[in-house]
Formats: sequence, C-alpha cells, structure tokens
Amino acid sequence: MTSPSPNDPAAVALELERIRRTIEVGFTRTDGALALLVQRHDQTDEALKEHTRRLDDHETRLDVLERGENERQVRDRTRLDVLERSRWPLPSVAALVALCGLLLSLYQFAQK
Repeated sequence: MTSPSPNDPAAVALELERIRRTIEVGFTRTDGALALLVQRHDQTDEALKEHTRRLDDHETRLDVLERGENERQVRDRTRLDVLERSRWPLPSVAALVALCGLLLSLYQFAQK
C-alpha cells in the first residue's frame, strides 16, 4: 500500500480530521480537569465557611464564659451572695459570746 500524496485533498482532509479529533480529545480532558478543580474549590470554600462558622461559635461561647454570663455562673454567683449574706452575723455572734464568757469569767474571779 502506498502513502497518498500530500497534495491529495482527501489525504489533507483526513489528516485535518485526525488533528481535529486529537485537539477535541485534549480539550475534553482539559475541561474535565477544570471541572474537577472547580468542584474541589467549591468544596473547600464550603468547608472553610463551616470552619469559620464553628470558630465564631466557639469564640462567642468562650467570651460568655470569660465574662461569667452563662446561666450556671450567674446561678452560682447568686447562691454565693445569698450564703455570704446569711453568714454575716456569725462572726458578730461569736465575738459577743466570747465577750460574755470573758465578762462571766472576770465576774467569777472577782467573787473569790
């Protein structure tokens, strides 16, 4: 079998068709690769948005804890205030009892 001459229009058309097919396949591969990159970029953006949202949520919760504004801390602070207010007369009563004991001891000592 002999090669067709380069001046033959059918041979030129056949070679152009092969080149067109090769370029088309290359473009298809490139389009597929670009579509995959775009999809991965979109997934990365979504993951980044989710991480940013979670980080903001954690920062908000940490700020509340640091300021002592959560429900448990407010409840504990209120409870502590009530306990301190109900405890304040105990040192005064203890001092009064000690003073009475001292006076009673001095009185008994003076009676002898």
